[in-house]
Amino acid sequence: MPLSEEELRLLEQMERALVAEDPKLASTLRGTRLRQRARRQVVIGAVGFVLGLGALMAGVVLPMVAVGIVGFLLMLGSAYLALSSWRARDAAAAAPSAPEDPGPLRVIRGGKAHRGRAARAPKRGTSHGSMMERFEERWRRRREGGNGF
Repeated sequence: MPLSEEELRLLEQMERALVAEDPKLASTLRGTRLRQRARRQVVIGAVGFVLGLGALMAGVVLPMVAVGIVGFLLMLGSAYLALSSWRARDAAAAAPSAPEDPGPLRVIRGGKAHRGRAARAPKRGTSHGSMMERFEERWRRRREGGNGF
């Protein structure tokens, strides 16, 4: 259930008050440490990938299949760690960090204005709107006795 415009406004005011009262806590909540942790995990993932590549090559050059398999698995795990941390770092970097910004809360469309627009059904005979809106319109007409087809 989306928040009303009044509730969104109150949340934004509370966040601004928090930033004004305790900027250190606000920056901690915004994810400054998350960026540092993600950066560290990207570096660890890259180093692990290089070590896994070395183990894979050693397994190929030496007749040791187990070393090659372990190297491949290390490469795979390190690549996953690095890429997932890279995405988290980008997401944390995209979050606003200036105290005058409203912070990590985003405006979600909702309330009376949004409901009124979504409740309007497309006119009969038009192909506008999403598939779900067309199904809802047919269902509504069927319930009213208009056959819906």
